[in-house]
This record gives sequence, C-alpha cells and structure tokens, in this order.
Amino acid sequence: MNKPLLSVVITVYNEEENIKPLLDATYAALSEIDYEVILIEDGSTDRTVAEVKKYANERTKLIVFNRNFGQTTALAAGIDMATGEYIATMDGDLQNDPTDLPFMLNKAIDEEWDVVAGRRAKRKDGFVLRKIPSKIANWVIRNTTKVYLNDYGCTLRVYKAEIAQNMGLYGELHRFIPVLAKQQGAKMTEVDVKHHPRIHGTSKYGLSRTFKVMADLILMLFFQKYFQRPIHLFGGLGLMALVLGFLINLYLLIIKIMGEDIWGRPIMIVGFILLLGGIQLITTGIIAEIIVRTYFESQDKKTYSVKAVYQGIMEEVKSVKSEV
Repeated sequence: MNKPLLSVVITVYNEEENIKPLLDATYAALSEIDYEVILIEDGSTDRTVAEVKKYANERTKLIVFNRNFGQTTALAAGIDMATGEYIATMDGDLQNDPTDLPFMLNKAIDEEWDVVAGRRAKRKDGFVLRKIPSKIANWVIRNTTKVYLNDYGCTLRVYKAEIAQNMGLYGELHRFIPVLAKQQGAKMTEVDVKHHPRIHGTSKYGLSRTFKVMADLILMLFFQKYFQRPIHLFGGLGLMALVLGFLINLYLLIIKIMGEDIWGRPIMIVGFILLLGGIQLITTGIIAEIIVRTYFESQDKKTYSVKAVYQGIMEEVKSVKSEV
C-alpha cells in the first residue's frame, strides 16, 4: 500500500454526538488529498466507539484504549500508527475546523516548513476560565522556552512525519509539542485557523490544569537546557552551595578562634546545610550523567539528529567549471 500524503490524528473522549459531523466535515475537507484518518478513542464511557464504527469510511483507523490515558498518550499512539508523509493533529470536539488542513498542508509543502501550527484568532471559549489562563500560560511558556508561538493550546497542527514521530510524547506534554519539535530542529510557522464554540459534550479542561502546565514547564526547561548535560545544572548549584557553606564555616571558625561563642547560631546551621546540600547536588549530577549515558548507549541512540546527507556536490561543481 502506498503511503498517504496526510495522516490526520484525532483524539476523542466521550464525543458520541460529535462523531458524525466530525467525520463528515473531515472527509469533505480532505476529498482532494490522499489521506488517512486515525481516531484514538481514549477510554470513553458513552457510545463514541459505536458512532465511529457506524460512520467511518475505508480510510479510517480506530484505536480503542481500554481506559482513559489522557490526550498526550492518545496523540502519541495515533502518531505511532500514522503512515503519511505529513501528520496532522486535531481535537474531536468540533472546535477545530478540518477545512484549515489543506491550506496548512500546502504551506508546509510549498514553503518547506517542518511544523505549521494553528493559532485560534477568534477563540470561542469562556473568557475567565479558558482564555485568561491560556494567555498567561502561553506568555510564560513563550518567554521561558524561547519558542515563539502565540497559541500552544491549539491542537490543530501539521508536521513532517519524521518530526512528529521522534518527539517522545509522555505524561501530559501535548501543550509543549512545539518545544519538543524545536528540540528536533524543526522549522515552525504559525497561521490563523478557525475556531468554533463547543456544541455537544463538555470541555475536558479547567482552571486546575494551569498548575499541571506549570509543573510540566519545569520538566520541559530541564529537557531543553540540561537533558544531555545534567551535571551543568546540579554540579553548578552544588559548587555554589559548597563555596557558600565553606565561607560561612570558615568565618565561624575564625571568630571561634578569636574567642566568640558560635554554638546555637542559625548561620552555623545554614553553613552545614549548604555543605551537605552541595555534596548531594554534585552527587546527583554525576548519577544523572551516568543515567543519560546509559540511556543513549544502551539503545544506540545518538545525541544529534541529521536533517539531510548530500554526496557528490563537489564533483558536480568541478564538472560545471571544467565545461566553462
């Protein structure tokens, strides 16, 4: 079987009323494209599976989880199953519009982008519980990771397959997919896309997710800056703590020799804590370095990624010069 040009990965969870209009709209939007649709049913408790089986066409795959694993895991499963040259992701709640996909795909192909991300220009969500937390999260992520997109929460994106399938999606990192793609060296752009109000079902997101996003951001910053060199983080902090602890204890030693009583002083406790903490941080850094080396070497993974290999370019240049 030939590889389709586009694989569309759609995550669904308790979306039985949305399945028919979702599939109808997707098939119509992709009628001029060689495509496949991959639906990941994330442990729904309603009739979502039955509705997909009822309305899916021959180009549609359905992956059914035996329980709810979350959107990131569902996206990872769909991306793993995808066979297209390009992979698109979108939500199954009808808020993303599949008619944006042809334009995004053509832009990725014609302008050679690795990722074309959607930006919900006229977002149809609640202002207090959805828009404000999202704007705050987008600002924080943008300015801490230095990956400059405006809308990290929009699932509607088109990727080159090799980028999408090497991002390593775990936990709840779907909001940080652009950061993961950037770590692969992806060239990204952002385009305005349509966004519709939810008609059926209920939103799976709430204000409580803001704290999870902030916790995941700490993990992403570590991956982005120190994944291959954890000793630079732990060793640097450890050395700083050791030096401060040494200076404090040296000061206390000097005034003790001069006859002052140092017992019970809070600064003495701080000095010992800094010394012990510095030793622990440096030890943690060494252990983390060993773990990273084991991770790469045991699986024959590389610490680099190659975009392309060219051969014979110099020969071509020489032949052209000789003809001239």
